[in-house]
Amino acid sequence: MNSFGRLFRVHIFGESHGHGLGVLLDGCPAGIPLTESDFLADLARRQAGAKGTTPRVEKDLPMLKSGVFNGYTSGAPLAIFFENQNKKSADYEAFKKTPRPGHADFVAAKKFNDYNDYRGGGHFSGRLTLAITAAGVVAKKICASFQIQAKLIQAGGSSDIEAAIDRAITEQDSIGGIVECRVQNLPVGLGEPFFDSLESLLAHIVFAIPAVKGIEFGSGFEAASARGSTHNDALQNADGLTLTNNAGGINGGLSNGNELVFRVAIKPTSSTPKPQKTFSYSSQSIDDFLVQGRHDLCIALRVPPVLEAATAIVLADLLLITKSITS
Repeated sequence: MNSFGRLFRVHIFGESHGHGLGVLLDGCPAGIPLTESDFLADLARRQAGAKGTTPRVEKDLPMLKSGVFNGYTSGAPLAIFFENQNKKSADYEAFKKTPRPGHADFVAAKKFNDYNDYRGGGHFSGRLTLAITAAGVVAKKICASFQIQAKLIQAGGSSDIEAAIDRAITEQDSIGGIVECRVQNLPVGLGEPFFDSLESLLAHIVFAIPAVKGIEFGSGFEAASARGSTHNDALQNADGLTLTNNAGGINGGLSNGNELVFRVAIKPTSSTPKPQKTFSYSSQSIDDFLVQGRHDLCIALRVPPVLEAATAIVLADLLLITKSITS
C-alpha cells in the first residue's frame, strides 16, 4: 500500500516521469499555520544539483490543492502536488528489454504484467521521496517541540564525505553511505507495543525510502558482542536520564526520554555509470550493459531531509495517538 499512519495518515502518489507526484494527508489537525514557503527549506535540502547528485533538477514547487484556508490547515484532507517538468523519458526505453541490475525494473514489470510506468523507475523512483519530505514538513509542525536532525556521517566507507564523492566521480561508480538521525526533547512513553513499537514504526517507514538496506538503534549491531553489565544504561534521576545511551532512547518499544539515535545504511545507486553485464530479453543472453540517463552517484547525500521527514511522520502520529488516549 502507499499509505502510512493511524491518525496522521500519509498517502503518496505519482511517478518519476508522469505528470507529477504528491501527498495527501488525512487527519492533519486544524489550525496549523501553513503556506508554500514553509516547504522550501527542506525541499531545497533534498534537491539535486550538488556535486555527486543527478543533473536532473526540478523546481519542486509545492501546490497546496486542498486542506488550507486563510493560511491555516482547515482540518480537511491536505493535498500537496508537485509537477514534473525536467523529463528525458527516452533514456529509459532500453530498460524494457534489459532491466537494470539492482533496480526495481525487473520485479515491477513482473508484478504488474508490464503495465508499470518504467520511465525513471516510475512509482519506484527515489523521486517519490519528495512526497515524504513534504509530509514531513507538516509533521514537524505537529511535533514542533522535538528537535529532529539527520546527517550523512559516512559515504563510500569513509567519514570524509567530500573525498569519497570526488573518488566516485573519478572512478565513475556509485557509492552508498550511512545517515544518522537524532531527536531530542522526546517525552517518555511514545510508542505502542508490540507491533507499533517506536522502533517498529520507524523501521517500517524508513524502509519505504528507496535504497535503504539496514537500520540500527543506539549501539545497534555492536550490542551483539557486548555484555549486559556494560551495555545497560544506568538511570541517573527520576526523569529517566541515563548515564549512557546504548538503547538509543528506546526501551520496551517506548521512548525513554533520552535522545533518540538511529542510523540507516544506504546502498550505492543502482544506476551506476560503470559498465556491467546483465541478462537481455532481446538477445536472451548475458550482454554488456551501460546505464544511460541522469542519476546520482551518491543518493545518500539527499537522504537526510527525507529521513527527518519520515521520523517526524512517525512521531507526529504517535503524539496524536497519545493525546487521543489521554484526553
